[in-house]
Amino acid sequence: MTTHYSLSSASGSDEAPAPLEVFSPYSGELLATVDKSAAADIESALEIAYGLFRNRREWLGREFRVDVLEKVAQIMEERFEELATGAAAEGGKPLVDSRVEVARAIDGVKLCIETIRSDAGHVIPMAVGANEQRVAYTQKEPIGVVVAVSAFNHPLNLIVHQVGAAVAAGCPVVVKPAGTTPLSCHRFVSILHEAGLPPSWCQMVVPETHALSTALVTDRRVGFFSFIGSGSVGWMLRSKLAPGTRCALEHGGVAPLVADASADLDKLVPSILKGGYYHAGQVCVSVQRVMAHKSIMNELTERLTQGVAALQVGDPLLDTTEVGPLITGGEVTRVTDWLKEAKEAGAVIPVGGEALGNGCVSPALVVEPPLTAQVSTAEIFGPAVCLYGYDDADTAIAQANSLPVAFQAAVFAQDIDRAQSIAQQLDASAVMINDHTAFRQDVMPFAGLRESGLGVGGIPYTIEDMQIDKMTVIKSQSA
Repeated sequence: MTTHYSLSSASGSDEAPAPLEVFSPYSGELLATVDKSAAADIESALEIAYGLFRNRREWLGREFRVDVLEKVAQIMEERFEELATGAAAEGGKPLVDSRVEVARAIDGVKLCIETIRSDAGHVIPMAVGANEQRVAYTQKEPIGVVVAVSAFNHPLNLIVHQVGAAVAAGCPVVVKPAGTTPLSCHRFVSILHEAGLPPSWCQMVVPETHALSTALVTDRRVGFFSFIGSGSVGWMLRSKLAPGTRCALEHGGVAPLVADASADLDKLVPSILKGGYYHAGQVCVSVQRVMAHKSIMNELTERLTQGVAALQVGDPLLDTTEVGPLITGGEVTRVTDWLKEAKEAGAVIPVGGEALGNGCVSPALVVEPPLTAQVSTAEIFGPAVCLYGYDDADTAIAQANSLPVAFQAAVFAQDIDRAQSIAQQLDASAVMINDHTAFRQDVMPFAGLRESGLGVGGIPYTIEDMQIDKMTVIKSQSA
């Protein structure tokens, strides 16, 4: 049975655009239809949100926001399996991992609460002399209307990071989910409203054209633009922002992992299998480039080949599935084309790399692809890990740092001095030692460097970005 989701901003006119159809990336089943937003709907959403922000007397108090978010967390816990199954169905992430995503999303809502409960300003020390008899302090205020544009790969948790943070900060928010995975966003927005948030404070829109999406983001009424997605789109939109609009961009990387000669293979292999093939590699910090010391190269190749071949590929709604489908058929074609290109250029692919049907690609290990191949220079966003041998650490570090993107990186070594030395030389905002690059806790700072992004993600940091420190200076004889 197909469900239809109506949006609160939908105009309902006779010329309303045809609804968005949402399909399972695995079975191709039509899961739901969602109203698209015409130009009048986008204008209405912005006008409503901006009106709320400009009416300071009606701002939502911190106690009210905490109460709403506490109810949201409770409702999400009660609907845990429904949220996990829904996310797996529309996004293709295996159910076992979608359950982890829901648990993270609930914890993210609680983290929003913890952050604003201690969200105090501070006293500004005033110098002596001309500033005597003055006291100054700051208080947190919302920055303005937040427009959030999200990605498909974590269809619930990313919405919590963007929308939950905006609600916690006291900002009216307009959210545009990924067109392939809007249902988890719709569920979260509906839960916010059910928990008591006035619907006008959080509106979901699905613009019918890219031009309307651009108009939404670049409108002068937007105070903060939150974007998670491709670098080409994010940087283009940033270049068109209205004067005064602040932003945070989270793009992808081509994450490197340096395996020292002292690496413990019993820990390294399962870490690569998880960090590289989790969600079929459709994660911005997936392990993609493994630089292994040549003394361990043969054994690591053999172990990884066996491990990759054993990964269970298939229906994301089955508890046994470890690797699900890619988000669209076009991605299947692109990923398999990149792998064919690497093989024709001399890479060895001992396992995987074939289209399996139902949107799936067999997980691939790519050994010694040319450094100029696309699998070496661009984000694969598919179930493939590249393996390269090196003689000295300087060569591996130079290779790891050779691209215009930089996000998270990893080092495996039992020699802690070696691990620390390599970690300090890697271009990355975070380096995991003896863990894979895709590790993340939502309280952590999460930042792409260079072409990988702008600003710092992570719920406490996002809430900070969505607020301003408003200072009050009091002149008093008794100060």
